[in-house]
Amino acid sequence: MDIILALKALILGLVEGITEFLPISSTGHLILAGDLLNFNDERGKAFEIIIQAGAILAVCWEYRAKLFQVTRELGQPGANKFVMNLLVAFMPAAVLGLLFAHKIKEYLFQPVPVALAFIIGGVLILWAEKREHVVRVESVDDMSWKDALKVGLAQTLALIPGTSRSGATIIGGLLFGLSRRSATEFSFFLAIPTLFAATGYEVVKNRDIIFNSESNIGVFAIGFVAAFVSALFAIRALIRFISNHDFTVFAWYRIVFGVLVLITAYTGLVNWSAA
Repeated sequence: MDIILALKALILGLVEGITEFLPISSTGHLILAGDLLNFNDERGKAFEIIIQAGAILAVCWEYRAKLFQVTRELGQPGANKFVMNLLVAFMPAAVLGLLFAHKIKEYLFQPVPVALAFIIGGVLILWAEKREHVVRVESVDDMSWKDALKVGLAQTLALIPGTSRSGATIIGGLLFGLSRRSATEFSFFLAIPTLFAATGYEVVKNRDIIFNSESNIGVFAIGFVAAFVSALFAIRALIRFISNHDFTVFAWYRIVFGVLVLITAYTGLVNWSAA
């Protein structure tokens, strides 16, 4: 195996795992990192699908007890409500994604638009954190279908790369009256159908690249494992973090990072390509 290629796979796997569930946009970071590492060709795009699957598996593993409980209790009111809320929240992004995914990838999957989305998203987080936070929903199990729909509509903003799926759902949840923990955990649960659907769609589209080249297996395996392990740590760290902190630090990170990308782009310090 090419050592340089393996190192790129490791780096991108870590980037995916660390950023997927934090409100800082995994897609945006992967676009930028893939551009810097020159790993944004067709194989690179297929690789992103594999490492995203690793991140999904991490959240499934972390919340396996809850998922097994819901599976066992299907048919009972509590489990039915939980599943229905996930479906309601999932549908807006699924519909809009199918309708506009091609156009979004054509025009917005580039470093400079991603950097602008980083900055705008950071400003919105700062604004949301300055508002008075009135909690109506303490637990994921207390959410109504209307709460789920609102969070699902917020998730549609994440179709814009650099916005952050987790950021949109968590901050949206806070604005709609969810506690920090319930907003964060519902974002994790909502990631399961959302990312499974997106990954499955991309696997079908890119099946020739993913399955027809044995030379990719080792690279894909490195990225998958790196994404799984780092995502697991990131999920646990975020849950601990929100018990005593707000999301302001993520907002400033987004703004500073986005500004740096714009500065390097317009001064020529980094030759960003149309990734």
